[in-house]
Parts: sequence; C-alpha cells; structure tokens
Amino acid sequence: MSWKRDRPETPRGYHHGNLKEELVKAALGLIGEKGPNGFTFAEAARMAGVSPAAPYRHFRDRDELLADVAARGFQAFEATLARAWEQGRPDPETAFHRLGRAYLAFAHDEPAYYSAMFEAGVPLDASPELRAAADRAFANLRQAAEALIARLPQNKRPPALMMALHIWAMSHGIAALFGRADGGRRPLPMSAAELLEAGMLIYLQGLGIGPETASPPTA
Repeated sequence: MSWKRDRPETPRGYHHGNLKEELVKAALGLIGEKGPNGFTFAEAARMAGVSPAAPYRHFRDRDELLADVAARGFQAFEATLARAWEQGRPDPETAFHRLGRAYLAFAHDEPAYYSAMFEAGVPLDASPELRAAADRAFANLRQAAEALIARLPQNKRPPALMMALHIWAMSHGIAALFGRADGGRRPLPMSAAELLEAGMLIYLQGLGIGPETASPPTA
C-alpha cells in the first residue's frame, strides 16, 4: 500500500520520509527559543506542521527526540574537531590551538545543538548513536593530549585521559560563560578564543610543553 492510502490523515504538503527531519528542525528551533527543557512534544509537532500523534511514528517521547538532536550535534561536533585537529598537522601545538578555536566556534555558531548536547540532561546511553558520536568527539581531545605529552620524557608524562579532561573542562567552561551567542554571555576584555589560548599556554607550560620561556634581556 502507498503511504497516502495508509495515512489519509497526513497533512497536505507532508511527504513520506521527511517527518523525522522536520521534527529535528522544529526541536532545534524550539531549543533556540525556549531552551532544551522549555518545550513539549506537542509543540514540536505543531511547529513541524503535523498532528500531536504524528511524532510517535519516529520517537517514543520528547526525551528520545532530544537524544536524536544531541546525537546529530555530536556528529557535527566531531567532524568540526577532526577538521581542526587535522591529525596534528603541521605540528601538535599549532593543531591544538586550532582545535580550541574550533570548539568555541561550534558552541557559538550551533547554540541549539550545543545546548541539546550539554544542557538538556540527556544521558549519553540514551541511544547507541549518541554514545558513539560523543565518544568520537572526545577522542579528538584525547588524541591531541596524547600527541602533546609524547613530546615529554616518558617519566614526566601525565595521564592522557586526565589531560584531555582538563582541556575539555577549560574549553567547555569558557564556551559556556564567555562564548555564547545569546544574552547569557559574560563580558570579557578579550575574545573567548584569546582567553582559552592564554589559559592553555599556561597549562601546557606548567607541564613543560611548548616553547621555552624567553630569557630576560641582558643589560
């Protein structure tokens, strides 16, 4: 049977196969307007132009819709970070700072995705796709940490996981406080990217990674 005969109640203009995408778009719009926890499943259906019952063809409830949005966000986030890291080329330090700028840019340019990923309270194990996408995104930070500590003597290398978590915490904190594209952004006398780069330079120097401290000029 055709979709049209099976679903005579389908609104005019709706095409088989696009409801899921329309619901995701509606959720992103509502997250931008009301935050990830400020809208109902019925509102998402209304914005998508379908009946309140229609979304249940693809999602069990609003939480499952948010999990799908978060998974898509992490997929885009991972691709952004991977392009920035570029396997550590031309050198790990340059690629590392490029990675930080890409992190902040994604948080600023994709606030609805970022909010679904980190502010909606969606458990990473809500779906295998979400867990896998989040793990792949974090793997870029782990790879950067491993490449940087490889420049240290073996007995002076911090655990790569711990370092990656430090990098993530600082990046996320600066993005959340100072890199937002909405009214929640705190004022800064510098750009968020400059703040992150300065913080990371201090952190790396504390580990003994990066350019040597310049000697003071002689009289």
